[in-house]
Amino acid sequence: MKVLIAGGAGFIGSTIASACIDAGIEPILLDNLVTGRREFTTGRVFYEGDIADGELVDRVFSEHPDIAAVIQCAALIVVAESVEEPLRYYTENVAKGIRFLGHLSRNGCERLLFSSSASIYRTDEEFAVTEDSPVDPLSPYARTKAVFETVLGDVSAADGLRVVSLRYFNPIGADPAMRSGLALRQPTHALGKMVEAWHSGTEFRITGVDWPTRDGTGIRDYVHVWDLAQAHVRALQRFDSVLPEGGSEGFKVINLGTGTGTTVRELVRAFERVVGSSLPVRETAPRPGDNAGAFSHGERAADMLGWRPELSIEDGIRDSLTWHRKRDSVIGPH
Repeated sequence: MKVLIAGGAGFIGSTIASACIDAGIEPILLDNLVTGRREFTTGRVFYEGDIADGELVDRVFSEHPDIAAVIQCAALIVVAESVEEPLRYYTENVAKGIRFLGHLSRNGCERLLFSSSASIYRTDEEFAVTEDSPVDPLSPYARTKAVFETVLGDVSAADGLRVVSLRYFNPIGADPAMRSGLALRQPTHALGKMVEAWHSGTEFRITGVDWPTRDGTGIRDYVHVWDLAQAHVRALQRFDSVLPEGGSEGFKVINLGTGTGTTVRELVRAFERVVGSSLPVRETAPRPGDNAGAFSHGERAADMLGWRPELSIEDGIRDSLTWHRKRDSVIGPH
């Protein structure tokens, strides 16, 4: 099987590509390298360019007419940045995504996995959400995901495209084989900032301590990126059972999380257990676009994909630390 991965040179896309290779699936990568890394394409079929470039997408399908499915990971993902630059986020995540759908339709694409986000949910007082929880995105980034899911639902109802939208919770870690990992030098997520603080000897900032959680800090469902990648492999392998061709349904949502909520303070303690010493912290105000958070609740991924996460938060922390040490040897110091 061949699969086209848009955004295949990014953190998540490259890890999915590695998982596909390990499973005997050949990934074809498409990435404009705005945030992706060329180093993550080594030894893989790679097309450099934008998902909105119709001629390029046509060439990909012409040269690989046996592509069986597409995974759409190409997106901008930084919440605070989306608050400052909403027009850029709607352009990249929605407008270009719509053009990409047109290119896929023209080339006969019938199966699409969409990288969505659990940040689109409205949470209850327990912060647990299922695929049926109300949608109430609180940042421009989250709204781009919700808007594009609406587009996908309408498109799938009108033509032969079948779409499985995988709503990610909070990816951590790196490919355990260290083929790829987080390339950002200034990460925006909690664990990345912990790793940077640990190595630089600075304080880790807890952004927000007055959320209505059990200890006042935000709560998240931290899922190892390798587990996330394995879920995509399962979704590819079981696509036609999840959404049968000619069936009455063309759009399905599946959450990808561990089912366990972890607060920022609890993540700090887990980090300290892994490194064997304390991490200096400082409490600050929430960042623009922050929210209390949520965690996955339900069994749809297990029931439909036969998938459950196997790696722990501690595994994710260890792999993140290992990747930080090896990062420069893989992608260079800049």
